[in-house]
Amino acid sequence: MSEVRTRFAPSPTGYLHLGGARTALFNYLFARHHNGQFVLRIEDTDRERSTAESIQAILDAMVWLKLDWDEGPYYQSQRVAFYLEHAERLLASGHAYRCYCTQEELEAKREQALRAGRKPMYDRTCRQRNEQPGGRPYAVRFKTPVDGVTVVEDLVKGHVAFENCELDDLIIVRSDGSPTYNLCVVVDDAMMRITHVIRGDDHLTNTPKQILMYRALDYPLPAFAHLPQILGPDRTRLSKRHGATSVLAYREMGYLPDALVNYLARLGWSHGDQEIFTREELIEKFSLDHVGKSAGIYNAEKLEWVNFHYMKTTPPPELARAVKPFIAARGYDLPGDDSWLAKMVATLQERAKTLVELVELGRFYLIDTVEIPPDLVHKHFKREILPALERLRELFATVDPWCPEAIQRAFERVMSEFHLGLGKIAQPVRIAVTGGTVSPGIFEVLDVLGQARTLRRFDSALTLARQLVALEATGTT
Repeated sequence: MSEVRTRFAPSPTGYLHLGGARTALFNYLFARHHNGQFVLRIEDTDRERSTAESIQAILDAMVWLKLDWDEGPYYQSQRVAFYLEHAERLLASGHAYRCYCTQEELEAKREQALRAGRKPMYDRTCRQRNEQPGGRPYAVRFKTPVDGVTVVEDLVKGHVAFENCELDDLIIVRSDGSPTYNLCVVVDDAMMRITHVIRGDDHLTNTPKQILMYRALDYPLPAFAHLPQILGPDRTRLSKRHGATSVLAYREMGYLPDALVNYLARLGWSHGDQEIFTREELIEKFSLDHVGKSAGIYNAEKLEWVNFHYMKTTPPPELARAVKPFIAARGYDLPGDDSWLAKMVATLQERAKTLVELVELGRFYLIDTVEIPPDLVHKHFKREILPALERLRELFATVDPWCPEAIQRAFERVMSEFHLGLGKIAQPVRIAVTGGTVSPGIFEVLDVLGQARTLRRFDSALTLARQLVALEATGTT
């Protein structure tokens, strides 16, 4: 077991939530840091709640986060024979026994224990049973020691001791013949040679039971590391009221996968004061020594800040590829020219916090015509400014090549001829081509729009302005 082998083993009873994604990430980083193997296992033995849709959602989320696994996915539903074989081994070695108690009898025992103020554990009626009633259904229970202590030397929590007398004789095979979680996990982790079990601390109470089962089966123990939960800002369990908890929901909201990975890594792990990490840096620096013992607190604003950083620093061609599905989702035609789309993105990426917002900010690039609110025409296309704008339109028609530098020279010429500051003519032009008063730099905007579209939009705005001036002259407006 010299090679490090970790695993992520989700139950496909729903989407992959942030806590599960962080667990997967820490297993991935630990394995990559140690040049080991990362195994994906789908724990789909819950027949009623496991769905094909959930399995696909988990796989899609893992692929989107780029948490590439080395083995798997393995499916527990396809490995039942292994679990039943191990249950027989435990029966044969005296570490398990058949329990013939009915569900009604077990419920009566539970209620009796609660009335007596005792923990509702199985009273081990069948543990010493000698006769085996023929034909009656039975479950298989693990024979937990009734005295002594089982210690978990956890790589995050430290030394955690459990009194064996507080542990139940857990069912490892139900009366319908289906194996249960604790048996399946031990068998899989042992057969898959998992060296480090890194999982949420909600599994910590299962660990002493599993350690006892490892020993009964004569399998070497893996190292255990139990990660604190992720809590909402109010320090309650993270839920939908705190925002989206599904990984794929963040994809739909326009977050970048590397940003979410960076954020989740820092949610419970640290390396000095550094906040932003490349994936290579995460792999290089990750260790369980720096995983905190207290819960991580989800902060939507911090996640948005991290994503904003990645939006600003992602190369425009890469960001352009990422934004394409969001453009299509809004019903806009996808530009056939990827280089044009990259130029468009470059003007917006330092303003947009998400890919969704990037599309919203870039709407004026993606539509055929813009509507200019009349109040903006009244305010910015005054009679005295019209000659300068008409002159600028003349120069725009002669600009060749159409590029930011040449566009700027046209502006400067008009500013010189009419003794105007840039704002006096840049704002009307901005309104003419975007329909609003806020945009990226005007020279870059015009360059991306192109000469033909700029002239068409400018002509429409000038026509509106002339009509308003004419109306004002007649006193009808």
